[in-house]
Amino acid sequence: MSRLSFIHDKIVDIETAIFKVNTWKLKNDKIVFTNGCFDILHVGHVTYLAKAAELGNKLVVALNTDLSVKLLGKGDDRPINNEEARMKIIASLAFVDLVILFYEATPFETISTLQPDILVKGADYDPEITDINNKKYIVGSDIVKRNGGEVKVISLEEGFSTTSIIAKIKK
Repeated sequence: MSRLSFIHDKIVDIETAIFKVNTWKLKNDKIVFTNGCFDILHVGHVTYLAKAAELGNKLVVALNTDLSVKLLGKGDDRPINNEEARMKIIASLAFVDLVILFYEATPFETISTLQPDILVKGADYDPEITDINNKKYIVGSDIVKRNGGEVKVISLEEGFSTTSIIAKIKK
């Protein structure tokens, strides 16, 4: 298998993701799930994703579609990289096992469908918050906890953000 084929094989639709995740669960693998835009990949993203992968056996990364990035209000010029490019870049990371897109404003449906063992977000979120209107609420945390899973946060690398990179480029 070529290296590019290896990368492309990690990028799947939801039906394939369900099959792969269920197969991994039959082998007692712990499934870790995280999501985000991952627009301009930087050391903060890589560190976060590597730490997330260490929490289990398989890491599933759900990416916002281009449209859902726009709905987040990150700016008219976002995303910088389109969803195809972002998927390929994230799938190229050795510790990422699966990459899928989610089309809704949040990954709630994807989390409900895949039922991961561990849900991970950055430390700018709080796993104890249950109010869905709170900005620190972790979407899908109720589902994961109800099914006996864990919700964890990972500290962010200081000084690294896509927004700050874009601001630096614009100077």
